[in-house]
Amino acid sequence: MNNQNNPIANNLRSLRNRNNWSLEYVAERLEISRQAVAKWENGDSLPDVMKCDALASLYDVTLTDLIRHNEETEGIPIGPAGKHIFGIVPVGARGQIVLPKKARDLLNIETGDTLIVLGDTNPASTGIALIDSEAFMRMIGNMMENIFDQKEES
Repeated sequence: MNNQNNPIANNLRSLRNRNNWSLEYVAERLEISRQAVAKWENGDSLPDVMKCDALASLYDVTLTDLIRHNEETEGIPIGPAGKHIFGIVPVGARGQIVLPKKARDLLNIETGDTLIVLGDTNPASTGIALIDSEAFMRMIGNMMENIFDQKEES
């Protein structure tokens, strides 16, 4: 088996290194030998489907990403399950951005939809987030109901 044509091996090695875990630690968590983990990471063998599922859970990635993600062609490491990096987009002169097609498709964003723009100016976590406005309003409505319910119980 060739390591360069084996995204599972590359992903397993990358994920373990990213978490600063030893071969022994991963082996203990999966109740297998350190040598088995080393063989998977070297591309000498492949984990069975149950071990792949356990590995995906251990590393908090999707099973699909674990077995198919190719960091070299994607240009980015595997993200946590349910989290996505869609790429880099330029900001236009009037502050406009174009959401990548992959993001629009995955999140079912269509022309005419409205989004709430949130920002964080904390130096440790400066960033911006877009949230579907209807989902945001439902979330706020639920929070208000909970507050109202708590006041009635008091």
